[in-house]
Amino acid sequence: MTVASPAMGTRLPWSGLLALTTAAFTAVLTELLPAGLLPRMAPALGVSEARVGFLVTGYAVASFLAAIPVTAALRGLPRRPVLVGTLLGFACANAVVALSSSYALTFGARLLAGVMGGTMWAMLAGYAARMAPVERRGRAIAVVLAGITLALSLGVPAGTALAGALGWRTAFGTLAGLAVLLVGWVRWRVPEFPGELPGARVPLRGVVLLPGIPAVLSVTLFLLLGHQAMYTYVAPFAAHAGYGRTDVVLLVFGVATVVGIWVTGVLVDRWARPALLGALALFVAVMCVLALYGDSPAVLLGAVAVWGAAFGGAPTLIQTALVNASGPEHADVATSLQTTVYNAGIAGGSFTGGVALSGWGAGALPWTALPLVAGALAVVVLGGRYAFPVMPADIGRRVNSPRA
Repeated sequence: MTVASPAMGTRLPWSGLLALTTAAFTAVLTELLPAGLLPRMAPALGVSEARVGFLVTGYAVASFLAAIPVTAALRGLPRRPVLVGTLLGFACANAVVALSSSYALTFGARLLAGVMGGTMWAMLAGYAARMAPVERRGRAIAVVLAGITLALSLGVPAGTALAGALGWRTAFGTLAGLAVLLVGWVRWRVPEFPGELPGARVPLRGVVLLPGIPAVLSVTLFLLLGHQAMYTYVAPFAAHAGYGRTDVVLLVFGVATVVGIWVTGVLVDRWARPALLGALALFVAVMCVLALYGDSPAVLLGAVAVWGAAFGGAPTLIQTALVNASGPEHADVATSLQTTVYNAGIAGGSFTGGVALSGWGAGALPWTALPLVAGALAVVVLGGRYAFPVMPADIGRRVNSPRA
C-alpha cells in the first residue's frame, strides 16, 4: 500500500475532497432525516411522533459522548481504514433502520450511527488539511464542509420527497447504499495517511493547551450559543414580526449560507482573520437590527439573509483556525474537542433561548444572542497571535514551530 505524503503539489485533489464532502453530506442527512419523517415512521414503529423525534436526539447524544474517547482510542490507526469503518457503520445503521419494525432496535441503530458521526466529524477537516498544500488548506476544508450545507438545503428535502414517493424505508435504504458506494470512492481516490506514532502522540490535555486551541474552542462555544438561541426559535420570532411564513425565512437563511460558504472558500486562505472578523461583526449587527427593528417583515427577511451569509462561512473559518493552531498531525483530536464543544453550544443555546422566550417573549431573543456573539468577536479580536493570526505567514511559522 502506498502512503501519500501530505499536501503534494499545488492543485487541490478534487476527487478525494469531493468524496469527503459526500461523507459529510451522508452524516448530516443520516442525522436529520427522521425529523422530516415523523408522521410516516411513527405508525410503522408503533410509537408516538415524539418518540420518533428522539431518534434524532439519540444520534446527537451518542455523537457528543463518542467524539473524544473514540477519536483518542483510534488516533494511532491508519486514517483511511478508520474512515472506511465509519462509512460501513453508517451503512449498517441505516440498513437496520430501513428494515426494522422494532423501536428499540431502531434506536440502537441510531446510537451506532451517532458514534460513527462523532468519529467522522473528528476526522474530516484534518484529512482535508493533510490532502491539500498548506496555501490551499482553508479552501480544502471549505469544500469538505460544504457537504453540511448541501445536506441541509438539498439532501433533507430530497430525502423527505423520496420517502413521500417510495416510503421512508426506501429513503434509509438509499442512504445505506450511498455509504457503501462511498467506501469504494474513498478507497479509490482518498489517500492513506498514517496514524500517530505512540511516541509522538500529544496527550489530550496537551492538545487542549496548545497555543490558540482554547481561543478557537471559546469562539466555537460563544458562536453556537448565540446562533442557536436565535435560530431554534426563529418561528416564534417570525410570528412576533407579523410574518407567519417560517418556511420562507428558513429558505432565505439556507440560500444565504450557500453564498457565505462560497465567499469563504475564496477568502479563507489569504484573508481568514478579516473574513472571520467581518462575519462575526455582521452577525452582531444583525442581532442589533433584529432587536430594534425586527417587528418589520421586510427587515426580518433582509436581516436573516445577512445572518445566513455570515454564519454560513464561520464554521469553515473557525475549523481552519483550529487545524492551523493544532497542526494537521493533531487535528483529529482537536476536532473531536470542537465537535463536543459544538454540540454543547447547540444544546446550551437552545436552552438559553427557550428560557428567554418563556420569560420575556420572542422580542428578547436577539438581545439574548447579542452578547454571546459579541463574546466570540472579542475573542477573535484578542487572538491575533496564535488562534487567529493577523498575517497568513504567521500560520506557517506557527504550525512548524516546536510548540505546535
